[in-house]
Amino acid sequence: MLASTSANVSAKSPEAFRTISEVSTELDVPQHVLRFWEGRFAQIKPVKRAGGRRYYRPEDVDLLRGIRALLYLEGFTIKGAQKILRDRGLRYVAELGRGETGFERQAPRKLAEFIAVPQEPQFARAALSVLGRSSDESASDAPAESEVADQEREKLSGLLEELLALRVRLNAARSRARA
Repeated sequence: MLASTSANVSAKSPEAFRTISEVSTELDVPQHVLRFWEGRFAQIKPVKRAGGRRYYRPEDVDLLRGIRALLYLEGFTIKGAQKILRDRGLRYVAELGRGETGFERQAPRKLAEFIAVPQEPQFARAALSVLGRSSDESASDAPAESEVADQEREKLSGLLEELLALRVRLNAARSRARA
């Protein structure tokens, strides 16, 4: 059955309306997820015919593809994807779905931009303890505490970037596993 559905999708004109089954197959997303997104994203408005059957226009499919990319590939939450839709607009997310634009994450590049870390000695000691060193080890020969704190903050910033990248990869792997 799945093969015939995908054959029907490719045989249709690009301007043709798609059923929820066809969109589900094309986007590799279960039908119930598409219905859920419809409730969470007011911008998704498929045409409904008699019996409640949904038909998606090509621009609806592009929007759904963009939402899927934000949620599954970029690792956004529903609220995060809604914010992108509000801030950047429907056209941007649809272009993302068509692959016409790459998503430029506006993530902080430094830990200090992500969270405010006061420049106090106890935070430098805490950063050292996270990395398995004591403040006694960095006493006389080592740089000043504020310098150490900056170095440790830089290391933590790099770790945060790696964790964010791993989260995106994990979400992508989860979405493939669901398929």
